[in-house]
Amino acid sequence: MPFHSITHNPKYRFATLHNYGCMFRCGVCSYKLHSGPAGRPGYAWPRPDSYLATEKVKAALRKLDIQTLYFMGGEPSMARDLQKLLDFGKHELGVRTFLGHCNGWKLDFANLDGANVGLKAWDPDVHLAYTGRDKELIFGNFERAFHAGLDLKANVVFIPGFVDLDQVEAVAEWLGNLSRSIPFHIMGYIPVPGQSHRRPTVGEMEQAVTVCQRHLDQVGKSHLTSEQALNHAARDDRFAVQRVA
Repeated sequence: MPFHSITHNPKYRFATLHNYGCMFRCGVCSYKLHSGPAGRPGYAWPRPDSYLATEKVKAALRKLDIQTLYFMGGEPSMARDLQKLLDFGKHELGVRTFLGHCNGWKLDFANLDGANVGLKAWDPDVHLAYTGRDKELIFGNFERAFHAGLDLKANVVFIPGFVDLDQVEAVAEWLGNLSRSIPFHIMGYIPVPGQSHRRPTVGEMEQAVTVCQRHLDQVGKSHLTSEQALNHAARDDRFAVQRVA
């Protein structure tokens, strides 16, 4: 799928291209807060009414004062015009290019500076049950991207009874073996329609941060309610963006 919209944050001088769709099949995907449990698997967000042609994207971006160009989803790596727009961002706009949130399915793009990768689970069976995809490709892609010099961040969704504390710590330990300086963010699961998993408690979130700090120097967390997740801009002005296309 191509990109369907562009947003701009003038204060922080970044633009974000938004893609639709994902090759993972995550029943716990937080995008279902927007669309509910129904719909096509892997497309947990209402289908856009239209998509943007690559030349229209370029024309819109030329008008903006930005330092960073982010790509989001869905899953941005499945956008067929991603490589063209990475090339455009680096060579014509001269900006930093970053996959603002991705699943690690593909990271070896030319002119990509970095990525924030969601590492779903450490245990291969849990990863398969979570995403419908094998773990090894994702972790292997992350490791190759790290050694290639990409600026990488990682995150995991802490889901008690599913992606439990042992899974979260195992991911952190693996990252720490690459480098203790990789930023790692633990997101407390936000219950979505059609799923029985519960939200972690405040104490469980604190414990998750503590155990991960054994392995990594930069460990953060978020523990949002569904209402907060649907209105990020009320808490953080980096989300106060304007739609420009």
